Amino acid sequence: MKKLTCVFLVLTSLLFAVQPKAGEKLASNQIFTYNAGAAPQSLDPAKVEGVPEGIFARNLFETLIISDVDDKIKPGVAIKWEHSNDYKTWTFTLRKDAKWSNGDPVLASDFVFAWKRLADPKTASPYASFLNYMKLKNASSIISGRMPSSSLGVEAKDDYTLVLHLEDSVPYADLLTQFYVLSPVPQKVVEKLGDSWSDPKNIVTNGAFKIDSLVVNEEAILSKNPYYWDAKNVVLDKVRLLQIANQSVAYTRYRAGSLDVSKFPLELFDSIKKDYPKELTIGPSLCTYFYEFNVKKPPFNDVKVRKALTMSLDRDILTDQILKQGQKPAYTFSPPAIQGASAIVAPEYSKWSKQKRNEEAIKLLEQAGYSKAKPLNFTLLYNTNEDHKKLALAVSSIWKQNLKGLVNVKLQNQEWKTFLSTRRLGQQQMSRAAWCSDYNEASSFLNTFTTGSSNNQGGFSNAQFDEMMKTATKAKTDEERAKIYAKAEEILYNEAALAPAYFYTESQIIKPYVRGYKIKPSRSYYFKDVYILEH
Repeated sequence: MKKLTCVFLVLTSLLFAVQPKAGEKLASNQIFTYNAGAAPQSLDPAKVEGVPEGIFARNLFETLIISDVDDKIKPGVAIKWEHSNDYKTWTFTLRKDAKWSNGDPVLASDFVFAWKRLADPKTASPYASFLNYMKLKNASSIISGRMPSSSLGVEAKDDYTLVLHLEDSVPYADLLTQFYVLSPVPQKVVEKLGDSWSDPKNIVTNGAFKIDSLVVNEEAILSKNPYYWDAKNVVLDKVRLLQIANQSVAYTRYRAGSLDVSKFPLELFDSIKKDYPKELTIGPSLCTYFYEFNVKKPPFNDVKVRKALTMSLDRDILTDQILKQGQKPAYTFSPPAIQGASAIVAPEYSKWSKQKRNEEAIKLLEQAGYSKAKPLNFTLLYNTNEDHKKLALAVSSIWKQNLKGLVNVKLQNQEWKTFLSTRRLGQQQMSRAAWCSDYNEASSFLNTFTTGSSNNQGGFSNAQFDEMMKTATKAKTDEERAKIYAKAEEILYNEAALAPAYFYTESQIIKPYVRGYKIKPSRSYYFKDVYILEH
């Protein structure tokens, strides 16, 4: 079979970590302090989801492909890769100098073991469906328990050659391999220690850093992994990962000089613009904030109820009066800036006046059987965080006002781990949610609403939508695929599968002595590129 090749050459300097520029004087103490935002659920890449977990995973583990500070893909453990003409077979050549933090070589068999373990229902991974998104052969049957994990379409041709066999053509399959759930795990260690392999005292990693200690809800200390293949170009000696959920506390730590990068409370944006103009950075982000309906339970098993709430949500109040940092109102799930979203258009109601939207929403609620005498009562769940609380208060007030008393919203907050568990168990009615791209392609968003996806925690299911997403992988051109994605988005908003709220921007304050760090739309932060100037 003829091969087409998309190759990154291992000898180019672009592969290595960002290096200090001429004339820059490094600090003697190369410690970078960053706020992960919460304690990770686990350090095991197969058992995590969420932003805090991603920060840990990307710095402790390295996938086949990673991205640079400008969000462009570059080789990780793989030094080159190629695909068959039909995009169903992908072959990755691994670097021979990649090692685990115990000095053992990273082998193709470690990836095979990790991915089969991810698919195995016994692992109960919240992200097992990611293998379905890649169309890896037999992934769906394995995840549902109908086939053994040994039949997964991934093989180690030899110690340094990994071959993926896909059920359908996926022209962007290489992009998916950079997501942290597809990190390798050390087979020997996992088989020897079982679930305790990922305890901080036991864990063996292949990333630029290894973990020295983890105090839950306080901080983790990571140190440079001396066995990392590019260790000589990693300038940082240590990374301190704080776990502060309260942004007021994080900002106070930043001002006190004990945090190098921080977010801040929304209401401080104007004063920070004035007081820290050179430290404030605002960047794009491929993320959508939304309210997730549990469509399997009343009252949100009724599409009229979902449409009424989606239609009457005043996004302008959220973006212009509460957030005020350049966020854009969202009427679709996929952000306009993501690859493949060029044909997606907003629903017709987004062009209506607010008065017409509210009138139509009230009609829908009345058709669903609700009235002032019998209002719609439900609970909106959010994880403990000042901003989420402000937004939850705002949307409950917006719905109360716009729907003329036909809705009563009760707010409930939970700590991060409990919040994740509640959603995974489907115990919520409505919850705040956000989705950030796992890779820069619209399917990274849309696949999460396919039937049975482990990321589909609202339980949405639509056969036509599922078929659209299957068809998309068979598209012959990017334009054809973009049109299919647009039709899939239409189904989401016609069925009101979610209530999109806004497209993110990212605002952070960054100490002027920090180099090699910038806001990335993907939020895939690898601290191997960071270094600290004398200050």
